[in-house]
Amino acid sequence: MEIIYVYTRKRSEFGRPCSFSDRPAKVNVDIAPDPSTAGGFVLRNPVDSSVQHTSDMSEHEVNTERAEVESRGVNHTEGGWPKDVNPQEVEQTIRFRKKVEKDENYVNTITHLGALMEHCVKQNNAIDIYEEYFGEEEMAEVEDEPPSAKTINVVRDPNGTKRTATRLSWHPDTCKKLAVAYSSLEFQQNVDDMSFDSYIWDLENPNKPELVLKPSSPLVSLEYNPKDSHVLVGGCYNGQMAYWDTRKGGLPVEASTVEVSHRDPVYGAIWLQSKTGTECFSASTDGQVLWWDIRKLSEPTETLVLDITRKGLLENALGAVTLEFEPTMPTKFMVGTEQGIVIACNRKAKTPPEKITSTYSGHHGPVYALARNPFYPKIFLTVGDWTARIWSEENKESSIMCTKYHLSYLTDGCWSTVRPSVFFTTRSDGTLDVWDFLFKQNDPSLSLKVCDEPLSSLRLQDNGCVVGCGSKLGTVTLLEISSGLCTLQRNEKTLASAMFERETKREKILEARHRELRLKERARSESQESEVEESPYEVLDRARREFFEVIEAELQRRVQAETQHPHGKVKDPTGEAAAVQGEESQVPKDREEEEEEKDAA
Repeated sequence: MEIIYVYTRKRSEFGRPCSFSDRPAKVNVDIAPDPSTAGGFVLRNPVDSSVQHTSDMSEHEVNTERAEVESRGVNHTEGGWPKDVNPQEVEQTIRFRKKVEKDENYVNTITHLGALMEHCVKQNNAIDIYEEYFGEEEMAEVEDEPPSAKTINVVRDPNGTKRTATRLSWHPDTCKKLAVAYSSLEFQQNVDDMSFDSYIWDLENPNKPELVLKPSSPLVSLEYNPKDSHVLVGGCYNGQMAYWDTRKGGLPVEASTVEVSHRDPVYGAIWLQSKTGTECFSASTDGQVLWWDIRKLSEPTETLVLDITRKGLLENALGAVTLEFEPTMPTKFMVGTEQGIVIACNRKAKTPPEKITSTYSGHHGPVYALARNPFYPKIFLTVGDWTARIWSEENKESSIMCTKYHLSYLTDGCWSTVRPSVFFTTRSDGTLDVWDFLFKQNDPSLSLKVCDEPLSSLRLQDNGCVVGCGSKLGTVTLLEISSGLCTLQRNEKTLASAMFERETKREKILEARHRELRLKERARSESQESEVEESPYEVLDRARREFFEVIEAELQRRVQAETQHPHGKVKDPTGEAAAVQGEESQVPKDREEEEEEKDAA
C-alpha cells in the first residue's frame, strides 16, 4: 500500500519564509489492523539484536590556528651566457637555448641542479634569514635627533560663528577618522545663529565632514564605542545624554529626557567595559555621576552624588569637570572637580557614602585633565591651574612629581600610549608641551606653538605618533611626533618604575614628618589656650617684682665680693678687673630712683 499526501501551494508563494504556528494534532490517514494478514508471517527464532555499550560521542568544531602565508622572493642575477651571446637579444638567447638543449649532458646537469635548487627554495620558504627573533626585547636606541613635531593636517569649524573644539575622539579601528564635539563654554556668549552641529571628519578628505551630528543642544563631550565603531555617545550642554549610530545618519537614535538628565553641561562621558557594550557613565558640574544603558536612556541605572562629606547632599556636591576610567580596573573611577580636588570612587561599594574612597587635593583651580598611566595604573596625571602633577594612589596629601608653574593656564593633558615616561599638556597661549621626565624634569622636552588662540582639548592616537589639538576657535591641528618621543627606549619601563617608587617613598617620608609637626603644633596651641590669661596690671606687677628680685640678687653678690676683697678690685668670671667701688655707690642711687618711681606710680 502506498501512502501519498499531496501538498499544494500557489506559485506566488514559493520562496516565501515559513510561518509556523501551534495547532492541535490532525489525523490524515487511519489504517485499521487486518488480522487475516497474520497468517502470511513466520516467527523468527532465535532473534539477534545489538546493543551499543560505548559512550556517546558528540561532534565538535574548533578553529585551528590560522596558517599565515607570505610571499618570499629570491634574488636572481642574469648570467652564465657566453661572451658572444647578448642576453638582451631575445633571438640570440632562443638560438643558444635550442643548441644547448640538444646536448646530451644538459638533461643530467639540469636534473642534478634541479634537486639542489628545490632544496634551497624549500629552505628559503621555511626559514627567514632576516627574521628578528628578539625584536620585542631589544628596544630602539635613543636617537640623536632632537625632539620635534610637524603638522600633517588642519581641520576647521565650517560655521561662520566659531565654537570651541571641546572634545576629540579617534575612530577605534582606523586612525583615519576623528569625531569632534563643538560648543561654546563662555558664559552667556551663545548667539542666535550659533550652530549646534558636531562633526565626524575623514582625515583623507578634511575639506568636508564625513557626517554631521545634529544634537538638540551643543555637544560638550563625545566618545566612540570601543566595541562598536558605528556608535558614539555624547553629553550635551543642557545636561542630556544622546547616542548616534553612523549607519542611521546624523540624528541621535535616542536621547535622555531633561527631567532625569544632568542639570549642567556634561563634561565627561565614558564607555564602560560590559558584555553588551551598551553601558556608559557621565559626570557634570551639577555634582552627579550617572550610569546609563543606551538601550534605555529614559532613566539612569545608577546615581552618585559627589559629596565628600559623605552625607549625599546635592547642595554640598563638588562639580565634576573631567572623568577617568581604566578598563583594567572596572570597578574604580576618578573624578576631577571644579574645586581642584580629585575624588577616587569605587562603584561596587555597598552604600553611596562608601563609594567615595579617597580625595586628592593639589590644584588651585579646576582639574581640566585626569588620566592614569597606561603602564602603571596606580600612577595618574592631573592638569589644572598653571601646573601638571603626577600622583600615586598611595599618597593622599601631595603629588610625587610636579611641573614648573607656567605663565599661562594649562587646559588639557594625556599620557603617551607607548612610553611610560612621556606625557602631553596644552596651554592657554596655544602651546603644546611634550614632557619626558626621564630626560628632563624642569622643562618640557618639546614646546611647540600650535596656534595663537588658546588650546582647549588634546587626544593622542593609540599608536602614540599623532596627536590632535583642538583650539578655542574650533581648529583641530594634527601633529606627527618624532620617532624618539613615540618609540619605547631601552630599559625605559624599569627606569620609570624605579623613579615612581623612589618619589612615592620620598613623599611618604615627608608626609609622616609633616603629620608629626602638625600634631606638635596642635598640642602646643591647646596648651596655650588652657593657660589663664593675665590682666595688664598683673603683668606689670609681675615684671616689677621680677626686676627688683634681680636687683636684690646683684646687690648681695657685690656685697659678698667686697667682703672677700676689700682692697679695691675684684676679678669677674670673665677674667677682667672691675671697679667695685664706683658701681657700688651707683646701686643705691638706682634703687632710690626705682622706689621713687614706684611711689609715683
